[in-house]
Amino acid sequence: MLILAVGMYACKEKTVEPATDTQTNDWILSNMKYWYYWNDKIPANPDRNLDPAAFFSSLLNKYDKTTNPNGDRFSWIQESADELESSLNGKIETTGMDYKLVYYPTGTTNVIGIALYVQPHSPAAKAGFKRGNIFTHVNDQKLTASNYNQLLRAEGTLTFTMATINDAGVVTESTEKKQAARISLQEDPIHFDTLFQIGANKIGYIVYHQFVPGPDSIDGSKAYDQKLDGIFAKFKSANTNSLILDLRYNGGGYVSSATNLASLIGKISANDIFYYKEYNQTVTPTLKKQYGDSFFFEKFQTKSQNIGANLNNLIILTSKSSASASELLINGLKPFMNVVLIGDVTYGKNVGSITLTGKDKGIKWGMQPIVTKSFNSLKQSDYSVGFTPDEHVTEGIRLFPYGNINDPLLNKALSRITGSPLTTHCNR
Repeated sequence: MLILAVGMYACKEKTVEPATDTQTNDWILSNMKYWYYWNDKIPANPDRNLDPAAFFSSLLNKYDKTTNPNGDRFSWIQESADELESSLNGKIETTGMDYKLVYYPTGTTNVIGIALYVQPHSPAAKAGFKRGNIFTHVNDQKLTASNYNQLLRAEGTLTFTMATINDAGVVTESTEKKQAARISLQEDPIHFDTLFQIGANKIGYIVYHQFVPGPDSIDGSKAYDQKLDGIFAKFKSANTNSLILDLRYNGGGYVSSATNLASLIGKISANDIFYYKEYNQTVTPTLKKQYGDSFFFEKFQTKSQNIGANLNNLIILTSKSSASASELLINGLKPFMNVVLIGDVTYGKNVGSITLTGKDKGIKWGMQPIVTKSFNSLKQSDYSVGFTPDEHVTEGIRLFPYGNINDPLLNKALSRITGSPLTTHCNR
């Protein structure tokens, strides 16, 4: 009877009635009043009759370029907490091909897709997609400004009609087609690494797409961080004296992974501060009492694979997609070494968020509100409009494989390190 009673109790505990919209809104408001960085801006009497998405939006201190330039651009909510957590761990519904969309020809509403990179062993990789491939149609429909979103998010297998591009940048449609299904895929954020030897310059190059500790980060995996450690151990063994870090497609991720990477790069010593984090006045006293002053800053880690002491050059490749943890890393390293940026202005996110779920209360929603503002060791946080590159370079629509020196951003970085333009392939 004791075993039966325990079993019945356990089953009862696991059964949670789905929350109503009113209960969900109460949960949203309670958490936002406690955690939200701008909790002093929450309306006194929000309309609780709104659906949860609209209710969440009504609480935000919304950004406005003119009237509220320091407002919130980044908090969001999703109907599925599970999907939110999966996406933050690099697991998304995808063909395995990341792409950008551009109007072509310029001035028209016609759209073309350009493959930025392809995950190994993914449906897109098996279909033969490579970085730089161009497509003009999906499921035999020409991409336009009005239909691209619907076509590219269609369920099932997608059929892409391909195109070619010549040396002059002219795109020509072809009859070739490639098929790839959208599946749930875990992305390895470390996409490419290599070493260049150009004269006395030993240059490490690494392409990093997202700050994620491991494939199951929510369960504590650090496989990707450890993979980075191994790459930097290789760089250190080769006496690498310059580093090119490619963050042009890196929209952010886990601060722990940013700390890990910064600790592999920085010219740092014990007890140096990587960044400070500022919370609202409601939660700060509680956090301080529970965790102490050390909770509000993060020190660099001591890493045997660190190459900072040997670095003559640190160049980071950026774009408008380089955001959040990418910018945290740039800002955190600046007090300790000369950080050169090549590419485009970064996104401009000097704030951080946390994931809040209420599954134990029957809440299916998950939200990602901004709860902190980030500062480096000099208490600087002046990148809300992004970091301006030292050299502005665009990649264009003809893309080259990672590590190919015809890539305009990589070429400019290598040229800056070596002191002379590179016009031909060198040994790697």
